Amino acid sequence: MAAAEIARNAGEGTRSLPLSGHVGFDSMPDQLVNKSVSRGFCFNILCVGETGLGKSTLMDTLFNTKLEGEPTLHNQPSVQLKSHAYELQESSVRLNLTAVDSVGFGDQINKEDSYKPIVEFIDAQFEAYLQEELKIRRTLHSYHDSRIHACLYFIAPTGHSLKSLDLVTMKKLDSKVNIIPVIAKSDAVSKSELAKFKIKISSELVSNGVQIYHFPTDDETVAEINSTMNGHLPFAVVGSTEEVKIGNKMVRARQYPWGTVEVENESHCDFVKLREMLIRVNMEDLREQTHTRHYELYRRCKLEEMGFQDTDPESKPFSLQETYEAKRNEFLGELQRQEEEMRQMFVQRVKEKEAELKEAEKELHEKFDRLKKLHQDEKKKLEEKKKILEDELNSFKQKKTATELLQSQSQSTGGSTTLKKDKERKNFF
Repeated sequence: MAAAEIARNAGEGTRSLPLSGHVGFDSMPDQLVNKSVSRGFCFNILCVGETGLGKSTLMDTLFNTKLEGEPTLHNQPSVQLKSHAYELQESSVRLNLTAVDSVGFGDQINKEDSYKPIVEFIDAQFEAYLQEELKIRRTLHSYHDSRIHACLYFIAPTGHSLKSLDLVTMKKLDSKVNIIPVIAKSDAVSKSELAKFKIKISSELVSNGVQIYHFPTDDETVAEINSTMNGHLPFAVVGSTEEVKIGNKMVRARQYPWGTVEVENESHCDFVKLREMLIRVNMEDLREQTHTRHYELYRRCKLEEMGFQDTDPESKPFSLQETYEAKRNEFLGELQRQEEEMRQMFVQRVKEKEAELKEAEKELHEKFDRLKKLHQDEKKKLEEKKKILEDELNSFKQKKTATELLQSQSQSTGGSTTLKKDKERKNFF
């Protein structure tokens, strides 16, 4: 806080002094240019639009080269973001270009969540930059900035109005990226219909609150051309990498049975206007807007979620150390609260389990007592039956013994009678 007051007081007390001779700090712009040229520049473009609108062809036409990418079919199960990085050089200037294509956008039957993968991709690039920025040892000077600087939103040349998918997607993206709407394959619409289509698109964007990127008019050097070009939005473009001989020169064009559409002929399409505004005039402003507006909004929201603020309720500057300590104490308090809740829940579950085990044990004891009593009753019945059987067996044995005795007596008596009869029979003869 003391340092801030010193800096503020120093700024208020600054005086302008004349120089009595050449010092040399007027070479600062040259130093910045040389340093920037040696380091190179980066520019990242996101192309959003339905399959078949010529996104890859337009990118090839913009940078006058053949970028990677193959035509995709209309059978993608979901929207996918494919990124390709290139290193381009023009004169002594190097450009690290990243082209991102939304593959499968608008190809699904249910298009309700088609914008989500795009939003998540943009936020992921912001998050990666924020994490690099929050490191103790930062290397932002050599960090590959993957944040999206411009979004070319391709509109189908229907000639009627914007689709609901277009309005919803642009509304979700306008706070995260610089949107430049373009009417793709504009040679499919007549000039009169195209003018009405542009007016219809602009009115629908305004009525639905969609904030597209407008070329800046605060810089006097480009204010006039940017103000004029803002009136041409959205740009009606045609892309082609094929060269056709027109007169005595070869030009990029598309040939049809009814005629030829020249890509770089401003009376045929707005391709030249798009290239001028996107690359030659406002590329640095797009990069600056991405950092100062869209990234700063993401960064502010993210840090506020983490509990960081610029001032306290008394409008005093926040100390990072105090904020960290407060957030740490809050985190520890929340951790203790969750730990206490988990402990109480564990104790409660242990008590419930003990009660269940006691009830089960009681049921087992009751079942054991019932089985024990049943066993005793069965044993008693068996013993009674056994006693009855033993009594019957003893009685049977006694009867058997008596019967055998009677039989033996009978046999002995019968034998003596037979002998007597035999003796009498002999005496008779």
